[in-house]
Amino acid sequence: MWIDEVLAGIEPVSRELEKEAQERLDNLTKPKGSLGRLEELGKRFVAIRGNLDERVKGKVVFVFASDHGVVEEGVSAFPKDVTYQMVMNFLNGGAGINVISRFAGADVKVVDIGVDADLSHLADKGLVLRKVARGTNNICKGPAMTRDQALEAVKVGFDLAKEALDGGYNLFAVGEMGIGNTTPSSAIYAVMTGKPVEEVTGRGTGIDDEALKRKIEVVKRAIEVNKPNPEDPIDVLSKVGGFEIAGMMGVMLAGAYYKVPVVVDGFISTASAILACTLKREIREYLIFAHKSEAFGHEVALGYLKARPLLDLGMRLGEGTGAVLGMWLVHLGEKILHEMATFDSAGVDKGEEV
Repeated sequence: MWIDEVLAGIEPVSRELEKEAQERLDNLTKPKGSLGRLEELGKRFVAIRGNLDERVKGKVVFVFASDHGVVEEGVSAFPKDVTYQMVMNFLNGGAGINVISRFAGADVKVVDIGVDADLSHLADKGLVLRKVARGTNNICKGPAMTRDQALEAVKVGFDLAKEALDGGYNLFAVGEMGIGNTTPSSAIYAVMTGKPVEEVTGRGTGIDDEALKRKIEVVKRAIEVNKPNPEDPIDVLSKVGGFEIAGMMGVMLAGAYYKVPVVVDGFISTASAILACTLKREIREYLIFAHKSEAFGHEVALGYLKARPLLDLGMRLGEGTGAVLGMWLVHLGEKILHEMATFDSAGVDKGEEV
């Protein structure tokens, strides 16, 4: 199967290149380590890419859009139609992800991977049509999707990432849009981390106390009904996940396979990261976690992955907004590595080692 071949081909990031990049950083006109995590980002970028002289050539964020059958349980403050409406907003350039991406110099690829509407007429507007199905099934009543559908959706993300690499992009980010998708993400968190549902289930789009209690019971019921196997991430994905979660997993697999950094956004994309890293632990080395989301429970997932996010700005929008800010910082780190003068080239006294 294609996914087995991909996983077999994923290797650890080159420690030798990390060492060479660190030596270059230490010879720049600054005290060692004085630019903090920006130095780390520059080093990670070239080490992941496998070339000390690699430059950021193109930045792209994949925004996967999909609907969720579990919305019928009243787990969201917004109706399902908002998924489609926000896809239109993305295509018209009016969403948060569009504004931040324009600032950061990143391109936005909006992907219909599972919206419960016929969006074929939007291809001319730039929508990437890769629909697996018109939304998932209600996870309270049975599996979200079949195993074959789960693998198909992962392959969508993998293939799109490969196409982007072939098109000149060498820095990826992932984001999503899907009303109700914090509910399957919470289920994934609970199953994979072993934490109680109450510790990983929050208010999502802003539900009230009564709806939060209902959402917690929905997540518990979904896990009880489907009995997902935490040792089989594709089983978990198919039983309590979402098509957009699968698509982001595919980008992460492609990033590790083709040696491209993938910047992870917030609550939902971190659910994808947990599943991807469980498929093969080396995938973790290719992921950069952009920010700590204000979404309740995100800190649990970051701790589980031993991830130290770059930013904490109180953000919880999703869409890939935090990830694009992270991409901008990675690009800056790469520029520091390559464009700052060395002590020798600048004629600056290096000082004494202490």
